[in-house]
Amino acid sequence: MQAYGCFLVSFFLFSYFSSFSSALTDAEVSFIAHRQLVSLPEGGDIPDNYEFEVELDLKFPNTRLRRAYIGLQALKKAVYSDPLKTTQNWVGKNVCAYTGVFCAPALDDPEIEVVAGIDLNHADIAGHLPAELGLLTDMALFHINSNRFCGIIPKSFRRLTLLHEFDVSNNRFVGSFPDVVLEIPNLKYLDLRFNNFEGKLPPELFNKELDALFLNDNRFTSTIPENLGNSPISVLVVANNHLEGCIPNSIGKMVNTLNEVVLSNNKFTGCLPPEIRQLANVTVFDISSNTFSGIMSKTLKGLEKVEELDISHNMLTGFVPESICMLPNLGNFTFSYNYFNGKAQKCVPGSLKDVVFNDASNCLLGRPKQKSAKECYAVVSKPVDCDKAKCGGGHGPSKPSQPPVENPKTPKPSPELVPTTPTPKPQPPKEETPKEQPSKEEPPKVQAPKEEPPKVKPPKEEPPIKVQPPKDEPSTVQPPKEELPKEQPPKDEPPKEQPPKDEPPKAQPPKEEAPAPESVVPIFPPPIVQTPPPEPFGQSPVIQIHPQPPLVHSPPLVVVSPPPLVHSPPHHQSIHPHHHFILPHHQFTLLHHHQSTHLHRQCTRLHHQCTHLHQ
Repeated sequence: MQAYGCFLVSFFLFSYFSSFSSALTDAEVSFIAHRQLVSLPEGGDIPDNYEFEVELDLKFPNTRLRRAYIGLQALKKAVYSDPLKTTQNWVGKNVCAYTGVFCAPALDDPEIEVVAGIDLNHADIAGHLPAELGLLTDMALFHINSNRFCGIIPKSFRRLTLLHEFDVSNNRFVGSFPDVVLEIPNLKYLDLRFNNFEGKLPPELFNKELDALFLNDNRFTSTIPENLGNSPISVLVVANNHLEGCIPNSIGKMVNTLNEVVLSNNKFTGCLPPEIRQLANVTVFDISSNTFSGIMSKTLKGLEKVEELDISHNMLTGFVPESICMLPNLGNFTFSYNYFNGKAQKCVPGSLKDVVFNDASNCLLGRPKQKSAKECYAVVSKPVDCDKAKCGGGHGPSKPSQPPVENPKTPKPSPELVPTTPTPKPQPPKEETPKEQPSKEEPPKVQAPKEEPPKVKPPKEEPPIKVQPPKDEPSTVQPPKEELPKEQPPKDEPPKEQPPKDEPPKAQPPKEEAPAPESVVPIFPPPIVQTPPPEPFGQSPVIQIHPQPPLVHSPPLVVVSPPPLVHSPPHHQSIHPHHHFILPHHQFTLLHHHQSTHLHRQCTRLHHQCTHLHQ
């Protein structure tokens, strides 16, 4: 009922905002991005004395408000479209009265007032971020989610040393990961989701003292850095990207802080690291829509506080144990669209009153909507040994290890080339032919640098060469006699190692036999399943939180999108725990903001349930 209420609120808000929102065309996006590139100073930052280069006729209570005025006016000029007229009253020296701008006493001098935050959430503004925003050095909050900002994050943002929360989600920012955020020392909340950022995730990101990290619905293409465990974050959401590789084993070091993990809809592979069982404080664990493999076993048994568990749409096999289905706080367990061929009775849908199970499209005997026997046998008969496997379920390392074992077999076809050389030649080099046989193709290689390079590359040319000068065979015999000392050194068999090097393509066919060792251990016999074919993805997980990537028209999409809102309609108060930090400008205090702690854990469950209901 609660989720249904969230859906209705989101639907009405979507309809409301869509009435005035308009999507940017590609031409408009390019125009805005070009405007930013032209306006940005060299290096994307402003000079240290920039404020003194700007002449103003207005007088301000203090120099900090003067700097804020310069930055806010630059932002207003960078606006391409403002259908809600949010910045219409951004006129005059009273910057604290500007819509979306909040002031508070300075931390280092309570006697003066400074701009402490900017909140333009859902303003539907199209434009870019000017470098002059780096002048607002007292700003602790910068929230512009659900707009149509384009371009990049300016380097001048590194000057915002007091910035605590940075939310630019649901816009149209582009480029690689904005490294400038790594230079903001007090940053705790980073939200970049629903943009077009791409490239690799920097390892330095997980060395920062962040509390929440939202990177979902971008175009990141890399592995998760191995130092993931160094991060003290409580919420990690990287869904709907192009990330690959395994989950780093260092995730076990996050036992005291990690509360939500959402890795869904990426390209992650391999087995689940055993360190996951150490995450006793995790309440949401979602690894759905990847290609994780192996036997689940008791890896997830340690998630004692987990409420939402989704491992669907992977290649997991084995038995679903009762220890997981009976976790004390479990409310929803989705393990559909895998290859499980057995499960405990307590894991059957409907067996527990307070837990929702989804077991569709597996290999479970007697259960409806399962995979066919043929489809199951292809995977179940080749179980992955997670003790030996690495990324990719162990298939990667096994292939290169086998070709060198079969290299001695590859020289066997080479004797076919040896009889061709002695047959046309009468036996003057009788003593040399047996010497040439062990080296096989190397005698022509010794003669090749002078006269017979074509013989090595196209073997078909050797017969015509041998047929044309049959009488000149003594001449062919004499060169080898003169080169006997040259042939003897290569007899030490190193040349034998070279032919195998030329024959990796012959060693590749055995690579296809890499799965053979796995098939030798068929732990699970081919299930005799005579059930109807699997139905389409009609029964999706109840708690599916990996939405479709947002459309280009971000404003209509954003209202129901996951970005947490700080100063927005009531339904977002349960999503964003920081709403209590944004108060009317006469009540907001920067000191209160910095002394308050992030209460992500109190609202994560509702956030998880309402995230992507716009699907």
